[in-house]
Amino acid sequence: MPTNAENTALPPDDSFDRTVIARQAIVDHTGNVMGYELFDRSLAAMSHSAASDAQLLFNVLSHADNSALIDNRTMFINCTHASLASGHLDLVQPDRVVLEIPALPGDPSDDIESRVQTLEDLRKRGFRLAFNHTVLGPAYAGWLPLARFIKLDMSLMKPEHVASVVELAGKKTQARLIAEKVETAEQHRLLAGLGVKLFQGYWFAQPVIVTGQTIRPSQAVIVQLINLVRKQATTAEIEDVLKRDASLSFNLLRFINSSGFGLSCEVTSFRHAVMILGLKKLFRWAALLLTTSRVGGMPAAVGTTAIVRGRLMELLAAELLPPDECDNAFVVGVFSLLDTMLGMPMDKALEAISLPESAVSALLLKRGILAPFLELAIACETANDEAFARCANELALSNRQVNWAHLQALAWAESLHEKV
Repeated sequence: MPTNAENTALPPDDSFDRTVIARQAIVDHTGNVMGYELFDRSLAAMSHSAASDAQLLFNVLSHADNSALIDNRTMFINCTHASLASGHLDLVQPDRVVLEIPALPGDPSDDIESRVQTLEDLRKRGFRLAFNHTVLGPAYAGWLPLARFIKLDMSLMKPEHVASVVELAGKKTQARLIAEKVETAEQHRLLAGLGVKLFQGYWFAQPVIVTGQTIRPSQAVIVQLINLVRKQATTAEIEDVLKRDASLSFNLLRFINSSGFGLSCEVTSFRHAVMILGLKKLFRWAALLLTTSRVGGMPAAVGTTAIVRGRLMELLAAELLPPDECDNAFVVGVFSLLDTMLGMPMDKALEAISLPESAVSALLLKRGILAPFLELAIACETANDEAFARCANELALSNRQVNWAHLQALAWAESLHEKV
């Protein structure tokens, strides 16, 4: 299959980025493709990590050429456990995605049971879950009823053990079996003889590289869009901003027309896009786009730090505050570096955006219900033990709660940050 890279030369302008996604087909026993497992190849070789698995979903939905990449098939996406509760999953249509979830390393018997509720919540939202065959042991009994797919990793099994693993899977779960890393005709015959009907591996198809390019809108117009959303402006007012910035409208239409949304027809109207997405998701999309759009050589770390703060504050606020204030906590964290992003004092930067009083108080005056959450987030970044202890104590949060939320926020930031 030809790729965009074969026909398009990327310009040197910093307003363009390259995304490189590899896909490998999952085929049924008749040879028809039922889905694709996707891998992020935008990063340097050997730098693939759990965090980059989570980054892949945002790249695919927002920037890749979805029609060529997915072809309206099911997407299989690797996820870390830390990313399962992350906000980026809110931006995808669940019924188009299978989340591949790894077993836990070592002997994590206590942790296994604690993950069941998160997995159940994902399934209720419409996501299908896939696990590796290593979860067929007794410790993972609570996970198995949630599995839609079990993947049999042929690189980990000797031929003489395959039959017993297939039999065990049939007894313990109703999930469909996918044999992956199938590389020889002998392996295929063995598995087909045992009743396995889904296959993935070099014997069927090597990964295909699909490249794409993205255009960065200006930060000023993103701020204007965020301002309108926060004011709950009319669809017509929001549509007017989109019409006046080609790169912003380009990104939005490609995002909402991605295969992950699963729409039956293509959205070509900005008004239609805004109505489908809704103001809450439109705000989250625009805020994340702002933190990944650089101007004048601003370090990428600034946007990443803002994302981490926003997500960390949102997670911590969820323990103590009502939903509206949790949304405001996210806003405070993301915009706490707005002065750096826009190159102006914070008070001037905030003049361009309509924010709730609790957010403005925290950002400008370091006061109010959200101020200690911001101070605690900054203490986590700077390893300021004194401030950490004081703020955690003020909010009645344990060290474990804060540290776990910080790890989740870091994983989420990695999953959303565009590599430049």
